[in-house]
Amino acid sequence: MLVSSRLQTQSSVVDSSTPKIDYDVVIVGGGIVGATLACGLKDSGLKVTIIESQPPESAIGRRQAYALTLQTGRILKQIGVWDDIINKITTFYQISLSDSNHPNVVKFLPEDLGTDELGYVGEHGVMLSAMYDFLDQCPNVSWQCPAILKSVNYDSDFVEIEIEKEGNSQRFCSRMVVAADGAKSRLREEAGIKTQGWKYWQSCMAMTIKTEKSHENVAFERFWPSGPMGVLPLPGNRCQVVWTAPHAEAQALQALDETEFLKLLEYRTGGLLGKLELLSDRYVYPVQLMQSDRYVQHRLALVGDAAHCCHPVGGQGLNMGIRDAGALAEVLKKASQNHEDIGQETTLKRYERWRKKENLIVLGLTDFLDRSFSGDWLPKVSLRRLGLKILIRVKVLRHLALRLMTGLMGRPPKIAV
Repeated sequence: MLVSSRLQTQSSVVDSSTPKIDYDVVIVGGGIVGATLACGLKDSGLKVTIIESQPPESAIGRRQAYALTLQTGRILKQIGVWDDIINKITTFYQISLSDSNHPNVVKFLPEDLGTDELGYVGEHGVMLSAMYDFLDQCPNVSWQCPAILKSVNYDSDFVEIEIEKEGNSQRFCSRMVVAADGAKSRLREEAGIKTQGWKYWQSCMAMTIKTEKSHENVAFERFWPSGPMGVLPLPGNRCQVVWTAPHAEAQALQALDETEFLKLLEYRTGGLLGKLELLSDRYVYPVQLMQSDRYVQHRLALVGDAAHCCHPVGGQGLNMGIRDAGALAEVLKKASQNHEDIGQETTLKRYERWRKKENLIVLGLTDFLDRSFSGDWLPKVSLRRLGLKILIRVKVLRHLALRLMTGLMGRPPKIAV
């Protein structure tokens, strides 16, 4: 078993001496969310190490792009890594929302929100490379990479961790451990933290395309009876497409002849991008909604997909994880400055109270959007098209929708504390 609990009272321990604490925070998972947390703990006075199973070049090499909210940009700017990212990603100034090829198109613009832009699209490698370079300049952060987590034992005052690195077993102690190890988190499962949710009847197919026409820095969300399709602008007249469809249809689309597939994709994008060219494989993956019953327990905190997963409609998933990382960084830094035990459950509960309810709202929104804008039942189609018509005409509703989509609703992390 990965995790064993050994919560002991001082009187029950034969040797009452506390072992040497090697680290204050151990982060399991060196993806974008785990790296964001480590970056956020720079200059915190806390000693941090990251356990990552993949070599850096493999972790960086993942071909994927993400919609990034305004709040994500602000968090990464506070941390100090944003300037190395912003010039290598796309800023978009319009979000176009439509139902199939119906003429009612909602165009969200910066003036609806009172900002200069509406969001960004960042490629995985660009973001993670910048974060890894940033962490190289953080003297309080170290790496265990590539390394395999073997066991975690929770004691009253510390966590004992065993890893295998370069064929050798190593043990060290930490004040707490953070699970940033994804939706199938071993740390969460072995800690006995239950989850609620369901798997969707749909899969998502992601790919990168080159477009004949300029995307003009517009992000598209087009809803079809089979599910939503997101088209995100990338540098160099490229786009990331996330196409949602029932499982069997998604598999069939993946297997479809490339010429036929591109014709269908050109139709689904309304011809707005002209002739299209595939630049990557068509990657199909299932989607789920998941919320952990708890985000924390004694000397353990969950962040990102280890704590929650949502439908990709609206591109909220990674942004939720980055907000988790920013919030946890703030809680840990403040607790350390106040000479509190950062691993105590009472301390970590501040993070849970903050993020769990906010994430639940986003989970509910993405589920509502997917269910409302999928299917061809006539009353549902009529209602959603009426909803789009109302959004077009009522600016205050566009403002509220944008505040939620851009992460500006809710409590923002303040990492520079």
